Amino acid sequence: FANEGRRFSARNLATTAHRVGKFGGNRFRRDRRLETLACACGRRVREFEPQHIANVAWGFAKTELTDPRLFEAVAAETSRRV
Repeated sequence: FANEGRRFSARNLATTAHRVGKFGGNRFRRDRRLETLACACGRRVREFEPQHIANVAWGFAKTELTDPRLFEAVAAETSRRV
């Protein structure tokens, strides 16, 4: 994601976050790639459809990764759309 993240669509990012949460749980929370994914999701949250936002929020919650910037971006975008 660090070098090629821009090539991923919003759907790809959201699906990746969901899959990490579903299949990896908290065992990935110390993986630097997960931090890079969180950064990419946070930067592109405005491109997400509502389901993408839900998938990202759920996936990262399952990993127990605390990334305030990601969750702040998700909260701000959700509030903007309501």
